[in-house]
Amino acid sequence: MNQEMAITDTSDTIRACQELLSHGKLIPFIGSGLSARFGFPTWGGLVDIIAEELGWDPEVFRLSGNFLQLAEYYVVTKGSIGPLRSKLDKLFAASEDKIAGSRAHEKLIELNFPIIYTTNYEDVIERAFRIHGPKYKKKCKAISNIDDLMSLAADETQVVKFHGTFDSDESLVITETNYFDRLEFESPLDIKLRADMLGRSLLFIGYSFSDINVRLMLYKLNKLLEYQKVPSLSPTAIMTSFGTTEIERKLLAKWNVSIVELDPLDRVKSIDGFLGELG
Repeated sequence: MNQEMAITDTSDTIRACQELLSHGKLIPFIGSGLSARFGFPTWGGLVDIIAEELGWDPEVFRLSGNFLQLAEYYVVTKGSIGPLRSKLDKLFAASEDKIAGSRAHEKLIELNFPIIYTTNYEDVIERAFRIHGPKYKKKCKAISNIDDLMSLAADETQVVKFHGTFDSDESLVITETNYFDRLEFESPLDIKLRADMLGRSLLFIGYSFSDINVRLMLYKLNKLLEYQKVPSLSPTAIMTSFGTTEIERKLLAKWNVSIVELDPLDRVKSIDGFLGELG
């Protein structure tokens, strides 16, 4: 893949996003950073919740493994993710007023993306469609398994729950085993992503380059395009960032990833402003 293809100037990258969007070739990929405005628990907070559920001291528990291992330990101990999922479902519930007031979520609907991917377990995007959808004459369908695709209507935006949803324990990607399975990149949703990616670019919002899942995905997608010898006339992906290092920029360019640098001092306003510039 041509390393010079990736765009590093933010204004040029925004123009590239606008061009891709106008031709229906931009797919948002939404991470937890977009929902931070709702005060949901962080990964560290989730570890503390698991510790309390199991009767551990949170500080000791945090030192006993990474999050995936600790989530796996919970399932081994409790027999299923169900009790924890039920609790998290309540903790990740934003109010209607807060969702209605999120300009970023309204812009996701207004910009008329046909497909939106997210690794968030909560249903904020779907609820935003219910709140703002009538204004823009848009509906959505949450997709967490292959069966959901069978009942998809032609006029519905696909909200692909790439790591599952609290509505289905089986769909959740939260434990070490879940992630090892995901590393194969061969689940129905992985295959769908590979198909959706051909001729399009992913727009990552709410992620850090330090996220191993994002790096794995970018690597896999880049290898896929190289293998299929797909001519790349646009970035494989665009990543919004609150500050990348020279090393990160160099590695992202290797995978044909362009960067939009946002303001780390006011992240909510900066994300809202960026989406506002798209259209």
